[in-house]
Amino acid sequence: MEYAIVDIETTGGYAAGHAMTEIAIQIHDGISVQAIFETLINPQQDIPLYITALTGIGNELVEHAPTFQEIAKQIHELLVGRIFVAHNVHFDYSFIKHHLAACGYSWDAPKLCTVRLSRKLLPGYPSYSLGKLCQRLNIPIHQRHRAGGDATATRILFEQLLAQDNGAIAAMLKKTSKEQVLPANLPREQFEQLPLTAGVYYFKNQKGRVIYVGKAKNIKKRVSAHFSGQNPNLQRQNFVRHIHHISYTCCGTELMALLLEAVEIKRLWPENNRALKRFEPKYGLYAYEDQNGYLRLVINKHQKFQKAYLSFTNMSEAYNQVSKLIREYQLCAKLCGIQQTKGGCLGHQQGNCKGACMGIEPASAYNMRVSDALLALSSSLPSFYLIDAGRTVHERSCIWVEEGKLYGMGYLDMDIIERGADVIKNQLTPYSSSHYMMQLVMHHIEKHPHDVTWL
Repeated sequence: MEYAIVDIETTGGYAAGHAMTEIAIQIHDGISVQAIFETLINPQQDIPLYITALTGIGNELVEHAPTFQEIAKQIHELLVGRIFVAHNVHFDYSFIKHHLAACGYSWDAPKLCTVRLSRKLLPGYPSYSLGKLCQRLNIPIHQRHRAGGDATATRILFEQLLAQDNGAIAAMLKKTSKEQVLPANLPREQFEQLPLTAGVYYFKNQKGRVIYVGKAKNIKKRVSAHFSGQNPNLQRQNFVRHIHHISYTCCGTELMALLLEAVEIKRLWPENNRALKRFEPKYGLYAYEDQNGYLRLVINKHQKFQKAYLSFTNMSEAYNQVSKLIREYQLCAKLCGIQQTKGGCLGHQQGNCKGACMGIEPASAYNMRVSDALLALSSSLPSFYLIDAGRTVHERSCIWVEEGKLYGMGYLDMDIIERGADVIKNQLTPYSSSHYMMQLVMHHIEKHPHDVTWL
C-alpha cells in the first residue's frame, strides 16, 4: 500500500474559479519516503496580494514556471493507484481532480484526511490545524504555507499517526465509510445522530455561527448528499472547509420544514443561503392620492417598507389583476397606470370609465369605487387553518393563515385541536409571512384540500 502525501498552494479557495501556484507530492510506502515531486506552477491568472503575503508566491516567481497542463501527465502518474493523503484532504483533492479533468485525465482515489485521522487518534486537542498540531507534537515546519514545507510536515504527522494506528486507517479507507466524505472538522458522531425524518438542519462554523440552513424530507440523507462528490464550486468548498458542527430541528411534514427553513434563513441570513432571494415578490400594488384628489392605483417594484395590497412575481400577473379591478369597478385605466394616453382613457371613449381621467367624474365618487375595489381585494384573501401530521403519533402540525397572510404555525396535541379554532390559534407561534411562504401553503392545499378548514 502506497500513499501520495500532497500539499498545494492556490490563487483562491475553490477549484472552479482558481488555480494552483505550487504542488508537492511525497510518495510513501508506509515506512519511508520513496519519491518527492515539487514544483511551482504558473496559474495563468493574477495571484491576489493577500495570497502573496501569506505564501510568498507572487506573479514574478511563477512567471517562468510550467503550467498545470504541462505537468498534468506527471502528476497523474504519481497519484494513480495510491491513497491520497492531505491535511483537510477535500481541498487539495478537489483542486487536483478538477484541473486533471480539465486536461483530459480521469482520476479517482481513496482519501485520507490527516485532520480527521488526528481527531480519532489524538482526541481532545483544542485545534487540529496543521500549525497547531505540529507545535503540539514538536514537528518542525520549514517554509510554512509553501507546498514543500507543509507536505513534509504532513508526512511527519502521518508517520506519527501510522505508528499509533489502532485500525482507524483501515476503517476510514472502506468504501462504505463516511470518513471518506465528511468535512475534516465535523465529528462523525454528530452526523450519525442525524434523524431520518423531515426537518431543518444547520451547518455551523468553528465559532458556532450558522453558515447554511437547509430543509429535507430525510435530514440524514440530505446532509450526506452535501458531502458526496467533489463539486469544485465556492459554496461546496465553503461547506467542506468551514463546517465544524451540525444541529437540526425535526418537523412533522415537508411543508413545515419548508416554512421553518424560510423563517430561519430570514432570521439568520447565513452567508451560503442565496436561493430564497429569487422567490421574493418583484412587484406590488400600491395606492396614493394625486394632486387633484383622485386615488390612483400603481404597480411598482416591491417596496420593503411600504405595505402592498397585493404582491406579484411578475408584471403580467400584476397587470391581469389590475385589469380585472378596472372591469369590475369601472375604474379608469389611466389612473390605474395601465394606459398612458393623452386626454381621456380608452375606457372613457367606450363608456366604461366615467371620466375621472378628464376631471368629469368627481374625485369623491371615483375614490369610493377605488376603496370598494381595495376592500373587496382584501376580503377576498383566504383565511383558514391546515392540520397535518405531527412529529409523533400524539400531535398534529398546524398552519394558520389570515387574509392571505401566514399568521403562525406549531405542533398541537389532539385534545387541543378538538377544542376548536379559537383555542388552536392561541397555541400557535406567530411568524412573519412572506410571498414565498404563502406560495408554499397554497400549493399544498391545491394538492391536499381535505387538510384545510376554511374560516
